[in-house]
Amino acid sequence: MVREIAGDGASPLSLNSNTIVCKFGGTSLADADQIRKAAAIVQSDSNRRFVVVSAPGKRTSDDKKITDLLYLCHSLVQQGLNSAFAFDVIRERYMSIADKLDVPEMFDWLRDVQIQIASGADSDWVASRGEYLNGRLIARFLGARFVDAEDVVVFGLDGKVRASETYARIAATVENENNIVVIPGFYGKDLAGKVRCFSRGGSDITGAIVARAVLAGVYENWTDVSGLLMADPRLIKNPKPIAEVTYREQRELSYMGATVLHDEAVFPVREAGIPIHIRNTNDPAAPGTRIVTTRDSSNSTLVGVAGHKGFVTIFTEKALMNGEVGYGRRMLELLEARGIPYEHAPTSIDTMSVVIRADFLEGREDQVVLDIKNILNPDRIEVLHDLALIATVGEGMSNKIGMAGKLFAALGEAGVNIRMIDQGASEINIIIGVIGADFEKAMQSIYSAFVE
Repeated sequence: MVREIAGDGASPLSLNSNTIVCKFGGTSLADADQIRKAAAIVQSDSNRRFVVVSAPGKRTSDDKKITDLLYLCHSLVQQGLNSAFAFDVIRERYMSIADKLDVPEMFDWLRDVQIQIASGADSDWVASRGEYLNGRLIARFLGARFVDAEDVVVFGLDGKVRASETYARIAATVENENNIVVIPGFYGKDLAGKVRCFSRGGSDITGAIVARAVLAGVYENWTDVSGLLMADPRLIKNPKPIAEVTYREQRELSYMGATVLHDEAVFPVREAGIPIHIRNTNDPAAPGTRIVTTRDSSNSTLVGVAGHKGFVTIFTEKALMNGEVGYGRRMLELLEARGIPYEHAPTSIDTMSVVIRADFLEGREDQVVLDIKNILNPDRIEVLHDLALIATVGEGMSNKIGMAGKLFAALGEAGVNIRMIDQGASEINIIIGVIGADFEKAMQSIYSAFVE
C-alpha cells in the first residue's frame, strides 16, 4: 500500500506525557446517546485536550453511513439529477442529533453544505462534509474550539500529506490553547486549495497526525471493540484479548486481516514513539490494547494468530535455477508489467513460488502463465488455487526454541497439510499456507497449541 503520509524523517522527540489525543470512530458518534458517551469520556480527564471525530456511522447493521449518502448526493448531481431526497436523509439524521444535544446552528450548517453540493462541489469536498458537520456539532456541544482540518492538514499535489508542514501548522494553531480542540478527521487541503480526503477510515490517520504534531503522550483510538483479540472470534470461541503489542506485531496482524485501525495510522506516531491505545466507547473501563514501540515479550511469546483465504500460488521448477542469474528478478518483473503485486516468494535451490491475491490474478492467469513459460522457460509450472495464509505472530518467537516445531506438530495432529512455509529473518512471525478447506481447522489448532 502506498503511504498516505510523506514522512519527514523525524527522530523520536520528547513527548508531552500528560497530553492525550483521542479519536472517536463513526459507531462511537452514530447518534446523540453515543456522542454523550464520547463527551463524558473527554470530560473525565482534563488531559484529553484534542478530539478528532469521524462522521456518524451506522446505528444498526442495515443503517446507512453519512459518508455513503454524501457520495450518493454527489453522484446524483453529476448525473444532472436532484439530490434533495438523499440529502433529506442526511439532514434528518443530523437534526435529530442536534435537537437532542441542543445545537440549533446545525440547520444553517446543513443548508450551506446542501447549497454547495447542488452547485456541483467536487467529490472530496462533498465526502468530507460528514466529518466537518460532526466536528462543528461536537465542538459546540463540548463548548470546545473547532479547528477545520482543511486549515491545518496539508496535502501535496501528489495526494500525500506534507508531514512537516502539517505538524507545524497544527502546533502553531493550538499553541497556548487551554480549551478542548475538536478537529474533523478524514480530510485536508492541497497546495492548490482543493479539499483532499484520505481513503475510507482515514480519520484514524488524522488522529495520528494530530498526536504527532502536539507530541502527545498517548493517542487514544475509541471504537466499538475493547482492543485487539488474539484470534478472530468468528473462528475461535472467546479468544483472549491482547493487552500490549508492538507496532511491528500489529502491522503483521493487520496485514492478515486482524485490524481495528487504518493501516496508515501507525506511521506518524511510530516515528515519534507515541503509543496508540485502542479503547471501547461503550466500555471505557475496559483496559483495551496498547500499541507500543517495544514490550517485554519474555512471558508472552505469541501475541496473535491471524489469516485469511483467497490466495493463489504460482510454482515453478527449473534445474540449476540457483545458478541462473536474474531468474527471480524476471519473475517479479513480469508480474510488475501486468500490475500484479505479490505477497510472498518462498524459494528452494531449483524452485520458486509466488503467492498472489486471487483477485489480482483474476482474468489474467492464463497470460501470466504464458509469460512465465516464454520468459523463464521453467521445467515445470503449477498454479495452486484456494490457498489460505495464516500468520503466527510474536516478538518473543525469535528467542524461544521450538516454536516452529510446536506449530507444525499442532497442524500435524489436526491432520492439516502445509502447502507453504515462509519465515522472515526477523522471526517475528511464521506464515504457513493451507488449502481453503483446512483454514478454520488450522487456525483453531494453532491457537489451542499456543494459547490454550
